[in-house]
Amino acid sequence: MVIGMGKVRTKMIKRTARELLEKYPDVFTNDFEHNKKVVSQLVITGSKRVRNQIAGYITHLVNIRLKREARTIS
Repeated sequence: MVIGMGKVRTKMIKRTARELLEKYPDVFTNDFEHNKKVVSQLVITGSKRVRNQIAGYITHLVNIRLKREARTIS
């Protein structure tokens, strides 16, 4: 029995999300619903689940970036 695995994102999800965030840094926000729409316009995914995983990881990365910026300002 495995305990404490949590959610696992594949390399493909992470790579795609990082590439999109690098190419379009101003398009994505910390709003998952907005990011989901943008990802569906930019990437042809095989399923909603993959699209949602990419959008969720982008949202996660944007939140990390915003927290870092807030720390450096204050």
